[in-house]
Amino acid sequence: MECKLKNITVYYESFGEGRPILMLHGWGVDHRHIASDMEPLFKQRNGWKRIYPDMPGHGRTPGMDWITDQDKMLEVLLDFIDKVIPGQRFVLAGASLGAYLARGIVLHRSASIDGLLMDVPVIVQGAKRHVPSHLTLLADPELVSGLEPEVADYFQIAVVQDRKVADYIRDCIKSGTDTGDPVFQAKIREIPENYAFSFDVDALPKPYPAPSLIITGRQDSWVGYRDAWEILENYPRGTFAVLDRAGHFASVEQANLFHALAGEWLDRVEEYAEGLK
Repeated sequence: MECKLKNITVYYESFGEGRPILMLHGWGVDHRHIASDMEPLFKQRNGWKRIYPDMPGHGRTPGMDWITDQDKMLEVLLDFIDKVIPGQRFVLAGASLGAYLARGIVLHRSASIDGLLMDVPVIVQGAKRHVPSHLTLLADPELVSGLEPEVADYFQIAVVQDRKVADYIRDCIKSGTDTGDPVFQAKIREIPENYAFSFDVDALPKPYPAPSLIITGRQDSWVGYRDAWEILENYPRGTFAVLDRAGHFASVEQANLFHALAGEWLDRVEEYAEGLK
């Protein structure tokens, strides 16, 4: 599906009907990775409209010259919300850099958002991150030796190097990097002042009141887990989870725990939203 905004057309996928939930993917990939993580939750849960946009320069949404930093990326997402679910209350989920952008949406639209999930969230940028050293807890040298080079590159950061993680990288990560606009992505990603917001995204005027969930990997050497703890007071209805045997692919490396936590969060969101009626 396409959403035509003033200066860009955003591609997105939508499934189901009911309460809108906007899902934001990570940097350098497309909507397929977060769809793979989240869609199993809705196999036996009705009443939700799941919306998965490809962010500018990712997947099938073009990068535009006027989008030069994360402030502009956020501007596109806010316009997308106003066009696709105008005036509606909604729920928000983001993975990695998608969770960073989700916090920008909360800063601007907190009163309309009935729940927030952040999976392995980017909290701060670059050298400011507190991350553990990389650690592989389950290795499979024979599997590694047979992987395509592009999959093997991502596989190196996996804490659990098994077939399930390899398939996830191939189907949901590498496939996303094969689309999109790497030149556009690089002009934002490789310049620190472009990759971070120009404002303090966590300076909320008041704590966010709706049910929240932060899932981190204890062995996540990309974004870590400690920085996410520092923002927890912004989310008084927040569950904070640090999963052992999990890195930046926590949703796959600890799939059962991820889905149990996310399912319980959806239960809390439904309860909260019903209480607002």
